[in-house]
Amino acid sequence: MSVQERKQRERAARERLIVATARELAEQQGWDAVTTRRLAERIEYSQPVLYSHFRGKREIIGAVALEGAMELAAAVRAATSTADGPRARVAALARTYLEFAERNPAVYDALFQLDGGLAYAQEDTPEPLKDAFAALLETLGEVAGDGVHPGLFTEVFWAALHGLATLTREGRLLPEDAEPRLDLLVDRLAML
Repeated sequence: MSVQERKQRERAARERLIVATARELAEQQGWDAVTTRRLAERIEYSQPVLYSHFRGKREIIGAVALEGAMELAAAVRAATSTADGPRARVAALARTYLEFAERNPAVYDALFQLDGGLAYAQEDTPEPLKDAFAALLETLGEVAGDGVHPGLFTEVFWAALHGLATLTREGRLLPEDAEPRLDLLVDRLAML
């Protein structure tokens, strides 16, 4: 291995450490607790080293969002691949999405609530974000219905899931109604 290759590997490892540490800190204490000073202390590197990887917190949030998008896409695909029939796939998608949001609140915020400097629904949208949407579209597109654009249907279904995830997390919805809510979403919105 050349010196250049070793340095590139070390740099990539440091970057992964920064992102993992930021994510861990955000999940434990919220994004307000994530500062470059605190990250530098936790990973035992100087702040200038952090700034050599990320220009600031915004870029770190973006990196966590991209990682989360890949995880969400993989989870949705895994759940829907084992479901039998359109209704079961849509229900598995919805349940997996809501569980992801509940288990990973800081990552979910990085993806959908905070400014990570990422373009959404644009030409320059990063591939992990496009792929996360594609993972939803793969299942929802098949149930969009006649004359309904699959992408638009996916956006509306996704918006409903996001609303449920956000309102549930904020304690605005009764937890005991989670399953009937999911059934209503699948049966009425997806008309299954």
